[in-house]
Amino acid sequence: MKDTLVHDKQFWKFSLYGFLKNLRFFDPYLLLFFHSVGESYTQIGLLFSIREIGTNLLEIPSGIFADSFGRRKSMIICFTGYILSFIILFFSKNFFMFALAMVLFSVGEAFRTGTHKAMILEYLRIHEMLHLKAEYYGQTRGWSQTGSAVSSLIAAAIVFFSGNYRSVFLWTLIPYIGGLFLMISYPKELDFTAGHTDSGLSLREQMGRSLKALLSIFIGKKLRTCVLNCSLYESLFKTSKDYLQQIVYQFSVALPILVFLTDHERSSLVIGIVYFFLFLLTSVSSRNAGKFSARNRGLPRSMNLLYLTGAIFMIAAGVLFRMELNGVVIIIFVLFYMVQNIRKPLTVAYLSENIDHSVMATGLSGESQVQTLITAIAAPIFGFLVDSRGIGTAFMIFGAAAIILLGVLKISDDSGEPHEAR
Repeated sequence: MKDTLVHDKQFWKFSLYGFLKNLRFFDPYLLLFFHSVGESYTQIGLLFSIREIGTNLLEIPSGIFADSFGRRKSMIICFTGYILSFIILFFSKNFFMFALAMVLFSVGEAFRTGTHKAMILEYLRIHEMLHLKAEYYGQTRGWSQTGSAVSSLIAAAIVFFSGNYRSVFLWTLIPYIGGLFLMISYPKELDFTAGHTDSGLSLREQMGRSLKALLSIFIGKKLRTCVLNCSLYESLFKTSKDYLQQIVYQFSVALPILVFLTDHERSSLVIGIVYFFLFLLTSVSSRNAGKFSARNRGLPRSMNLLYLTGAIFMIAAGVLFRMELNGVVIIIFVLFYMVQNIRKPLTVAYLSENIDHSVMATGLSGESQVQTLITAIAAPIFGFLVDSRGIGTAFMIFGAAAIILLGVLKISDDSGEPHEAR
């Protein structure tokens, strides 16, 4: 058993994957893009819901596919789905084609979620570093956030010089094609848990074992509560995070600087700069997730504390937005992002302690499925609230609901001993 992380070739491949995957040049502008072509916030919520429903329907099949046919094949399908989605978004001009792009995007999401995490965890198991999973995943995820920071600056330049939001989808093809070839280069030992091919199990038996593992997530009270807790928080974040774009846009056009630029040019620069610093800070957050857990006496306590903090930030953002203090709202959202990026590695570490490693992709995809189902329901409701009551009210209602639900979804440590961050 190794006492320290090993930054070998595969570590840097895992990190490069995260960096390339997060070069999503459209991320800071997706909501603004849809709104600029005439979609209402309710319609935008529906598009996000279509993406989540598609992901939800494919979560179980994609997890079983990864555990049964190989995780690398699953990741190749993932990147192919993303690439086709970006092509359609670049050329499309109506809701139905956008919906098709969201379906293809959901293929990428479903075949990715759980699968790549399972590959990391399998690598750590093989090399006797599984006890370092929170630190290892946090560090590789830190590179993902670095990719997002770099992406924000590049995206700002693309939007500024092209004069439109649409071109970001075309440029995003470049890193995603690179990611596709990176997946092909991954070692075969990560396709399955060791012993898989020699187990003597038929495909039907392997799929049956995967489904049994998935059902076990919802049978055990402790794991079920954790899955619902993690999924609800992630859904809260995913549903609300893109509305930061509109807040920064309103903030930027009101600034008494760069007045010689158009609103579009000025907002593209400010949004890019805000997201650049946001993702730099979240990168630091991810890399220190293990230390945070250690200081707060283990995973369950840390995850509950971060859940409550995130919900409070959301309510505060809503109140401050209604007071028209958009600059302060942006700071609150940056903190919200940081909390989510500390919590995410802890979530993966906690779930991995309770799921059989031979069906890890299926188990983690099960958690993602619950998350996407909640988001599919929440996104159009949030969009309707924004259209009818405003962004601030929507934030306050969702944040308050999350705090109320924490009363029944609080994660407890039944072992009697605190979980170690390592």
